[in-house]
Amino acid sequence: MTSLVELRILEGPNLYFPRAAVKLTLDVSVISEASDEAALRFARRIGLRTTRPGAPGSGFRQRFALRAVERLVRAIAGEAGTQRLAVRVRPTSDPQVLVVAFPWRSRGRARALGEAVARALDALPAPDLDAAVSAAAAEVAAAEPGERPTTITPRIPVVAVTGTNGKTTTSRMVAHIARTSGLVVGWSNTDGIYRDGVLVEGGDYSGPSGAGRALGLPGVQLAVTETARGGILLKGIGITRNDVSVVTNVTADHLGLQGIDTVDQLAEVKSVVPRITRRDGWAVLNGDDPRVLAMRQVVSAQPWIFSRDPDSPAVREALGHGGRATTVIDGWLTVLVPGADPDPLVELVDVPMTLAGLSRFNIENALAAASAALALGLEREHVVEGLRSFRPDAEHNPGRMNFFSLPAPDGDSVSVVMDLAHNEAGLEALLEIMGGVRRPGARLLLGLGAVGDRTDELIDALGEIGAKGSDVVAIGHKAHYLRGRTMDEIDALLRAGAARVGVTDIDTYETEVECLAALVARAEPGDVVGLMCHAERQEAYDWIAAQGGTADSPETLADKVRAASG
Repeated sequence: MTSLVELRILEGPNLYFPRAAVKLTLDVSVISEASDEAALRFARRIGLRTTRPGAPGSGFRQRFALRAVERLVRAIAGEAGTQRLAVRVRPTSDPQVLVVAFPWRSRGRARALGEAVARALDALPAPDLDAAVSAAAAEVAAAEPGERPTTITPRIPVVAVTGTNGKTTTSRMVAHIARTSGLVVGWSNTDGIYRDGVLVEGGDYSGPSGAGRALGLPGVQLAVTETARGGILLKGIGITRNDVSVVTNVTADHLGLQGIDTVDQLAEVKSVVPRITRRDGWAVLNGDDPRVLAMRQVVSAQPWIFSRDPDSPAVREALGHGGRATTVIDGWLTVLVPGADPDPLVELVDVPMTLAGLSRFNIENALAAASAALALGLEREHVVEGLRSFRPDAEHNPGRMNFFSLPAPDGDSVSVVMDLAHNEAGLEALLEIMGGVRRPGARLLLGLGAVGDRTDELIDALGEIGAKGSDVVAIGHKAHYLRGRTMDEIDALLRAGAARVGVTDIDTYETEVECLAALVARAEPGDVVGLMCHAERQEAYDWIAAQGGTADSPETLADKVRAASG
């Protein structure tokens, strides 16, 4: 059995280092199961003269393995001619598997070092361990250097946005505000690469290639990048630094993938983005999210906190250390600076994205976007204008809290809300918004769905949350996003969650549009239909238009909120 589980070349800043690195995933059972004699012989060969490996299979032996693998990497690298190599070693949820990482400048030699470490581990049970380590070092020394890292050092300002929920909306808002100020903006997100509001190339560009593409667009004066968990873990960030970073929040999502099993670990991944913010730049952090707020301890940039509570400890601490804050005072989005009066920028009711002040999540997104724009140095009046003109519609923010009115037979209407809502927090936000526009006596009808790369527990939880928060629930599958699962598997998990709160009368449809059509057919005047839309956004827009539906203007939405409040 080989010790090498995976060797991954990370092209830029990553979870382990603020620069390009090699990530090795190693099966260290050969160390865990080795005899005391073999473990001590291994320790002596790599320079661990005084050590107690512990009994085979014990927790102490696992700790020995972490230390021994780190020393093995240094020993091979040193004998191959590389001195002072930084090495990071981490355990995983599997006690027999660990991750080791080290920076690289030459791809060929870096890959050779990773492979050599695994071969040396494979030789541990053999009596010629000393020769195996020496041979591994010789192979590394003889390897061709290869290419240098492709990480880009930006020549224009960069705003990098990360988080679990809200990063796409926030990055779009920042780009819109910057365009309002007259800048030519390139930005990358889960929908594609944009130049000055025009889609250049569709696709998910929330990884490192997206940042590079946005920076490379002709005539661009500012780059806004959405940075997702997967890109950081699988390839590293594509740029060496950013000028302003934004972390919206960290909640359970994509757990169980790439070695990230807990929300705390996920927060550590997201923290890579503010860690590479320039020292004279700004890290815009959600002061209402403890995990995000804790990132201020690992960043060198100036802190700019956003919080819905002007009296929160996070705001006080930031201002006390010379930072800034954006908050809500008397219904106004307000900027706080040490030693100055509060600066009320704009009333929340005049910011369409807050849905007449109804959407807690979009209030936070507006606070974050305003903070980032001001941190860039954009003029106050342009920030205000951008906040007032950015709308929750298919043009400005496709797929995120898009509101529509469909005509009903009696001249009244049915409301439709479309949102990605891809995790628990996102679904709770969708239901909150649906409830905020429901007139007294009307119902909530939810089109529920999930993508296949979520854990069983998360898909099950979506079923429970959706069933508990709506009057009618149906399942609309996402065939293009099954990601190794079957529709039946996802169906069963969603139904199990719903059944836990007593909901079993659930219809299933193979597509999101079929689900939407069925729910609208069941809706009565004044009802609100919500669709968790991931796979068929444009098709859903087209279906709504074919039924005579229209996108809600901010004024229409405000009227619905007033009607819902009675």
